[in-house]
Amino acid sequence: MDTTLRTASTTLPVTTSVNPGNGVGPAKTVPAPLRTQPLPGTTSDDAPDTRVAVRPAVQAPQRRSHANWDNRLQSDVASAQQAREYLDRVAAQLESVKAALSAKIAGMKSGARDLEARARQLGASIAARSAQAGGSVDAQLAFSDGEPAQQRFRIQGLDVATLQSSAPLSLAFSVGGAGGPQLAASLEPGMTAEEISTRLDRTLAPLGVRAGLDKQNRIEFRTAEANWPGVRDSIAISGRGRVATEAVSPDLKLQDIGTGNAEALRQSLREVVQALERVRRSQDAASAALSAATLRAAQSELSADDLAISAQDFATTAASHDYESLLAITSALVGVSRERVLALLGLR
Repeated sequence: MDTTLRTASTTLPVTTSVNPGNGVGPAKTVPAPLRTQPLPGTTSDDAPDTRVAVRPAVQAPQRRSHANWDNRLQSDVASAQQAREYLDRVAAQLESVKAALSAKIAGMKSGARDLEARARQLGASIAARSAQAGGSVDAQLAFSDGEPAQQRFRIQGLDVATLQSSAPLSLAFSVGGAGGPQLAASLEPGMTAEEISTRLDRTLAPLGVRAGLDKQNRIEFRTAEANWPGVRDSIAISGRGRVATEAVSPDLKLQDIGTGNAEALRQSLREVVQALERVRRSQDAASAALSAATLRAAQSELSADDLAISAQDFATTAASHDYESLLAITSALVGVSRERVLALLGLR
C-alpha cells in the first residue's frame, strides 16, 4: 500500500509495507511520520507555501557527565592513602629496629636475636617502596604531594668547574631515540653555579628533567622515577652522544644494620633515628594531603544521579565479555584493598 503526504507545494512519499499474505501484521519498514515546519523567519500566514519537511527529532542519549567531579580526586586520595599506609608500616618497623639495636648495644641477648629478623623485614619494605607507596614517597622516604617520587642523578663530566672553564658554551640535550627534540642551553663566562643550574633547569624542564644544586653545590638532576629508565638509557648531548649517568644514593643508609662493632651499632642507631624523624614528617605530610583531598571531595558535591550513572556504567562494563572491558576492570582494581574502599566511602 502506497500513501503520500501532501502540502501546498511539497509531496513527500511515506511507504508502508504490510504482511502480503493477509494484510495484517507488523510493519517491516515504516519511516517515522513527517511533519511540516515553516522556514525560519516566516509564519504560517505570510509564507504558506514555503515549508520544509522535518522528521521528528530522536532524543539524544543522555550525556553522562560529572561536571562537579574532580578528575584527580580519586588518584590523589589513593596515592595519599597508600603513602600513609606504607609510611605507618615503615615507622613501626624502624621503631622495632631501634629497640633491638638499643638492646643489643646494652648487651641484651634478646636484642641480638631480634635485630637480624627486624632489620631484614625493614629492608624488604624499603626495597618494595616504589610498588607499595603510591608513587609519592621517594628513596629518601620523603612524601611529595601532587608530584611523583623523584630519582636524583648526575651526568658524568657535567660539573660546575668544567662548565665555567669551558664557557662560552652551548649544550644541546635530547632524551629518547635518534631524531628526538634537542633543547640548547647557552652558558656565558662568569656565570655562577646557581645561574648555571638555573639555565640547565629551564632547558631540560620540557624533557621531564630538572636541575639544581645539592648541599655540596654540585649540579644534580632529577626526574620522575617512572621516567628514570628512559632518561638513564637515552639522555644525550649534541657532539658527545649518549652520556653516562649516575644515580644518587639516598642520604639515609639503612643497609647492614646491626653488623660490626659497638661503634658501628651506635652509628646504625643514629641512622635509624634520623630515618624515623623523616618518616614522621612524611606521615604528617601524607595525612595533610589526605585531609585536603577529603575536603575537595566534600566541595565537589557529587550528586546521587552521578553516583547512579557511575554505578550503572561499571555494571554495564562488568557484564561485557570483550577483552578491552575486562582489561579495564582488572587494571582499575589492582591494589584495591578493603581499607582503601572504606576510606573512600568515608569521604561522604
